[in-house]
Amino acid sequence: MSEDDEATPPEEGLSGRDVSVLAFERRSWSGPGAKERAIREQLDMSPTRYYQLLNALLDDRRALAHDPVTVNRLRRRRDAQRARR
Repeated sequence: MSEDDEATPPEEGLSGRDVSVLAFERRSWSGPGAKERAIREQLDMSPTRYYQLLNALLDDRRALAHDPVTVNRLRRRRDAQRARR
């Protein structure tokens, strides 16, 4: 293992599932039904669990380092939804 390998943690410490959730969220969807169906089929989890994991990822600094555009977009959307309540 080289010195450079030690300085760069693999995937910033995110699990494969976390990376998959962030990649999944970058996609666009024709409607909520299609997205929920894809969550079940492609990620093998319920939509409820998916959104729980996604919400936790939005507060994870490793997720922000891995995909800042997606995380910041989703944080803004979440904050706007909270402000409307």
